[in-house]
Amino acid sequence: MPALETRAFAKTGMQPKSLGLGGAWWGAGTEAECIAGIHRALELGFNYLDTYPELETWWGRALAGGRRHDIYLQAKVTTNGPKETISDHSGPQTRRSVEDSLRRLRTDYLDNVLIHGYDEPEDVGSKEGMVDPLGPGHALDELVKMKEEGSIRHIGIGARNSAVHRRAIETGQIEICLTYLEYNLFNTAAVADLFPLARQRQVGLILASPLGMGLLTGDEKVFERSAAYFDNREYPERGLHPAVRARAMWDWCRKRDVNIRHLAIQFCLAAPISSIVLPGAASKAQVEEAYEAATADIAPEIWRDFAVEFGVGI
Repeated sequence: MPALETRAFAKTGMQPKSLGLGGAWWGAGTEAECIAGIHRALELGFNYLDTYPELETWWGRALAGGRRHDIYLQAKVTTNGPKETISDHSGPQTRRSVEDSLRRLRTDYLDNVLIHGYDEPEDVGSKEGMVDPLGPGHALDELVKMKEEGSIRHIGIGARNSAVHRRAIETGQIEICLTYLEYNLFNTAAVADLFPLARQRQVGLILASPLGMGLLTGDEKVFERSAAYFDNREYPERGLHPAVRARAMWDWCRKRDVNIRHLAIQFCLAAPISSIVLPGAASKAQVEEAYEAATADIAPEIWRDFAVEFGVGI
């Protein structure tokens, strides 16, 4: 069984495997299915686990019995589940969010906590009740205190817009950035917008959604749902609609009997930056598919021809 690559993770001192495990989609199944999937991920060598507030109790049970210290656990602020998804980045709410995650996950520390729910610069001031998470006395300041107290080890941010990442990095407190939909087969905006500053400041990147919110899964039903998601967003600077470009890639792969998931995940794994890749999974089978995609052999000529056709490759 091929081993997942161990990576140095910028200035954090952490040594995660190249492939992490996202936590957002496990609620589609049962607790038993979630726990079985997490256990299978550990068997396959995954050691960086991204949790999700509504499901942290399940994750805590899955990691009972000594498994906690074999992995890196990442939580988010400030959502407190179940079903509580309003982003409140005040200092007190941030502390409560971390403490709730610690309790649900049955641990006394978190390896990384992401400031979550601040995706676009205009979110501050336009979302009702939202305070600036990077402002004085709010989320970032509280996380710095909790890091000093020892309940968290690293501070990060998860956002869509690279301008948000850049602003956060400039504070000097951010060690990890999770970016999604900005580095994949159909969009590499992060190369220009985020990678240079992250490299300069030695910030580790988590490349999430390597399958493009489902556009690069090879599943027709998932593709249709994902295309509708992108239809609700504007991409004036992108040119071609992401679904159109992804469909062309998918058709190219099918004609050559190439699994597009393999290309999508290995493209992100080869990113020219200190990073790990974080696909989502909702079952034990999807964990195994992600591992297979990361470790499969892809002939060099496939990458060569793909790059000629679409202008991206490794």
